[in-house]
Amino acid sequence: MSHRHSEYPTAEPEPGQSSVENLPVGRFFEETSELPGRGLRPGEDKQRRRRRRTVVMLTVLVVFAGVVFGLIMFLRDLLGMNEAQDYEGAGSGTVAFTVAEGDGPLLIGGKLESEDIVATSKKFVDAFTAQSDGREIQPGTYEMKYQMSSSAAVDALLGDGENQVHYAAVARDLRQNEVFEVLNTSTRIPLSEFQALAASPQQFGLPAEAVSLEGYLHPGEYRFDVDKTATEIITEMVDNTFAQLEDAGIIDPAEQYRVLTKASIIQAEAGEADYGSVAGSIENRLGPDNKETSGLIQSDATVTYGLGRKSYELTPEEKDDKSNPYNTYANPGLPVGPIGSPSREAIDAAANPDDVPYFYWVTVNLDTGETKFSTTYAEHLEYVEEYQNWCSKQKPGRCG
Repeated sequence: MSHRHSEYPTAEPEPGQSSVENLPVGRFFEETSELPGRGLRPGEDKQRRRRRRTVVMLTVLVVFAGVVFGLIMFLRDLLGMNEAQDYEGAGSGTVAFTVAEGDGPLLIGGKLESEDIVATSKKFVDAFTAQSDGREIQPGTYEMKYQMSSSAAVDALLGDGENQVHYAAVARDLRQNEVFEVLNTSTRIPLSEFQALAASPQQFGLPAEAVSLEGYLHPGEYRFDVDKTATEIITEMVDNTFAQLEDAGIIDPAEQYRVLTKASIIQAEAGEADYGSVAGSIENRLGPDNKETSGLIQSDATVTYGLGRKSYELTPEEKDDKSNPYNTYANPGLPVGPIGSPSREAIDAAANPDDVPYFYWVTVNLDTGETKFSTTYAEHLEYVEEYQNWCSKQKPGRCG
């Protein structure tokens, strides 16, 4: 007797007819697990059907999401919502932005966007096309703001906005010709105008012994009004140097020149942490009782300045050349003038040197700026050897 559930009545199969063929359709789909040869255990068919339903549902969801996304994008296009957005107003903060020689609006726009000065390059280019009236953006460094409207950015770069300035970053220890190059790049005033002014330094209040503006072009970040002349720019920088000397208590013009010359050597020879010790060592060398170096400062930086190059290496012939007025190996005392633009910290150190017993100093690691001091030449030679060993492990030209 069969104990199978009798909800669906069945008929006896005809001879030669399989039991499967005789099953009603509904019964067939419900009881496939019981069909011979399927090899499925109870519950496996239910799991398989559940997985199929899950796949179908996920497929439907993906298709639905794609349809919704496409509809949204269609509506955004229809309503103009996909157009490039723009910031509003003049922006905030400050940032120095450099336009290189040959940069066009598209490249400039990309740079502005990458620095978050404008929202999109496209909006900037559109604004430039509408506002430039055939003009070009000149190479130079500009003071900009973050998140400016494209129109405001164009105004700033074309010089049309209110209170526009030329931004110039003058680093410490730059030589006069390097400072002029920075000013030329920033303001587009020809180099020749600055060079002509340097030929007559006394017009800016420098002492008679000053042969140029070297040392008096105070380093710092400047924001010059766009209509300032070369004379006005140099006057501002020189006045800053005089103000710094006076703040350090140096009033006499001759002493100012002397302090500024020392400060420029300190700036070139040492890291800021060692300014005071180098200043004290120079004072010891300049002292009347100096028997250690016989009044010679022996600064590589001064010699190479006189040779018109920047280097840490000198030949014996170059050290012996007395015709070089900046050669402090061959000529005792200070050189004929400053060799660069000293910082406020270097000027303070030159005006108030540390009281130290040293006569010698050498930077033994140019990467870290580690400087070692000594009172005797024998000890100094040990540190020189340490520097040379360090140089032997560097790439060619690192110590040259």
